[in-house]
Amino acid sequence: MANRILIVDDAAFMRMMIKDVLGKNGYEVVGEGVNGLDAVDKYNELKPDLVLMDITMPEMDGLQALKKIREGDAEAKVIMCSAMGQQAMVIEAIQSGAKDFIVKPFQPDRVLEAVKKVLG
Repeated sequence: MANRILIVDDAAFMRMMIKDVLGKNGYEVVGEGVNGLDAVDKYNELKPDLVLMDITMPEMDGLQALKKIREGDAEAKVIMCSAMGQQAMVIEAIQSGAKDFIVKPFQPDRVLEAVKKVLG
């Protein structure tokens, strides 16, 4: 069965890009979110195997959303996406339970490598 993935990013073209890479490699994108609040709602509703989530978003950022998701599900697998120069936030994300992070601009190979590693 294909792994079910939720993509959360406020930029539609980023979601499209990730969705494209994952789709071509046999993963199923079950939902998309535009901010942290969306991420938490969709996670609870869809129960995906993995979440790929941007750190910087309106309404609620990726760090807050990560903490909320992990409060509800300690087993949640989340990979954070960050722009260059967000090292402090990346460290906080890992300490808060993120399994890995990907730096933008994305390299498709790196996205797949992180996803494979986290989903085992």
